[in-house]
Amino acid sequence: MELNNILYIAIAAGAIAIVYPTIKDLFKKNKPAGTAADEKQPPVNAAVLPLQLQAYERMALYVDRITPQSLIGRIYQPGLSAVDMQIAMVQNIKAEYEHNITQQIYVSAMTWEAVKTLKEQTISVINQVAVQLPQDAPAIELNKQILEVFMQAGESPAELTSQIINAEAKKVMR
Repeated sequence: MELNNILYIAIAAGAIAIVYPTIKDLFKKNKPAGTAADEKQPPVNAAVLPLQLQAYERMALYVDRITPQSLIGRIYQPGLSAVDMQIAMVQNIKAEYEHNITQQIYVSAMTWEAVKTLKEQTISVINQVAVQLPQDAPAIELNKQILEVFMQAGESPAELTSQIINAEAKKVMR
């Protein structure tokens, strides 16, 4: 049970790491108009806007695809071992991240950092849960424990990341 507590703390710390920059950024945005920060922002190029919106769509899709529920639904096959499932989930998260890595040029550093943090945190939880299981454990056992950890952690880090992505996409459309 002690390791589960450590996992909950890790998830909470990751959620804080995702939310803190957003809150900090929101306070910066509440400065009166005409400040130096407003003057530094270049106008949005009409040709770039569709690419930015597509990048936000792809980031939102990536975040959804790396949630444990989504990963398990796509990857699990009866007869898989926990080790095979762990490897498949981690490889899937990394492959999708690499597929979307170029999107970082269209999103803010804060949003990209939130996506990276979510990726790293999800991989870390998968690996930490897998280490607790016996070598011959079935994948279904790994899946159950991963889902339990994320459910007991409260607010989903993926949901927080999605909120950041959505808020920024809406801000770009204005």
